[in-house]
Amino acid sequence: MQGMQIYVDADACPVKAEIVRVAERHGLTIHMVSNSWMRLDESPLIKRIVVNDKPDAADDWIAERVTASDIAITADILLAARCLRVGAQCIGPTGKPFSEANIGMALAMREMQKHLRETGGSRGFNPAFTPCDRSQFLQALEHAIQAGKRGR
Repeated sequence: MQGMQIYVDADACPVKAEIVRVAERHGLTIHMVSNSWMRLDESPLIKRIVVNDKPDAADDWIAERVTASDIAITADILLAARCLRVGAQCIGPTGKPFSEANIGMALAMREMQKHLRETGGSRGFNPAFTPCDRSQFLQALEHAIQAGKRGR
């Protein structure tokens, strides 16, 4: 059995370089999963996975392979919920950890925002990614790795 691995929903992930830096420090394999080829740092720890361009193909690939000893990095709330169901740790790119305690509210907010967009009540803008988000992400990833090594 392989130890802890990191699965990244990589298409729109703004913290790929940070993930590589932290994972290399800990010697962890990273699965960068995307719908198209992307330029990444060269590292023997990076596994590039290019899936087809069907909706949710990257999510499905990750959800079918992530285990309770792994960490998933995604902004996709539905994928986060799928990863949590198998016991994996899950972190958003802004450093917000998804958990059993907060995933229900995140799913409800997602549905409400979707409804507002569909009815014209919202334009659906996402807030800009900030240096503070990057810093919070680095802290959250380090914390998740340490928790995984301790067996949570």
